Amino acid sequence: MNKIVANADEAIADIPNGATLMLGGFGLCGIPENCIAALVRKGVGNLTCISNNAGVDDFGLGLLLKTRQIKKMMSSYVGENAEFERQLLLGELEVDLIPQGTLATRIAMAGMGIPAFFTPAGFGTEIAEGKETRRFGEKDYLMELALPADFAIVKAWKGDRMGNLVFRKTTRNFSTSMARAGNVTIAEVEELVEPGQLDPDEIHVPGIYVHRIFQGHDYEKRIERKTVKI
Repeated sequence: MNKIVANADEAIADIPNGATLMLGGFGLCGIPENCIAALVRKGVGNLTCISNNAGVDDFGLGLLLKTRQIKKMMSSYVGENAEFERQLLLGELEVDLIPQGTLATRIAMAGMGIPAFFTPAGFGTEIAEGKETRRFGEKDYLMELALPADFAIVKAWKGDRMGNLVFRKTTRNFSTSMARAGNVTIAEVEELVEPGQLDPDEIHVPGIYVHRIFQGHDYEKRIERKTVKI
C-alpha cells in the first residue's frame, strides 16, 4: 500500500464536517502544524477535537478556534488561549475538560481495543456525574470509556514510507497513543526516509497503524511561555 501523500492538503482532503479528530502534541510541542494549517484552508467545520491543549490565540488549535471550525474541545489543559475562554464563557463552544491521566489512558485504551477502565481520578467531583462507580478494596473508582476518533493527526521527527514513526522527547506524549486510536491516522514528519533506514529498536509507532504520511516543512516549533533565568 502506498501511504505517501504529497502534502498536508492532500492528507486531510477527505475529512468531513462533523468529524472527530485527535491532534497530537503536548502544549505546542510536537503539534501537527502543517495539517492544522491545511484544515484552516479547507474550511471544514463542526469538528470535535481531542487534544492535550487548545493551542494559543494565533497558533496551533487556536487557529481553528479563531475561524470557528471547532464545535467541541476535549482537552486536559486550556489555560493559554483567550479565544477559547471567550467562546466557552459565551456558550459558543462545547468543552469536556478531562484529567490529563484519564485523557491519556482513554486514548491508549482505544488503541488497545479495551472499551473501558476504572480510575480513582475525579471520584467525588463533577467529573463523576452520570458515570458508573465501583469500589475495589477500600477505594472508589469511576468507569471511563475508551476514546477513539475518526482521524488521528500526529507529527513525528522521522518516518519511513511504510509509516513507521520515531518521535523525540516530549513529542511522544499523547501522539504515540493517538496514532493507534484513530480510524485513519495521518502523520506529518520532519524527515521522510526509506524503509530500513530507521533503527527498529527506535520505532515508537509501527507503520501498521499509519495510513498516510508526508514530509512537512516550515515548522515554527513555538513554545507557549518562554522563561529565562537571570
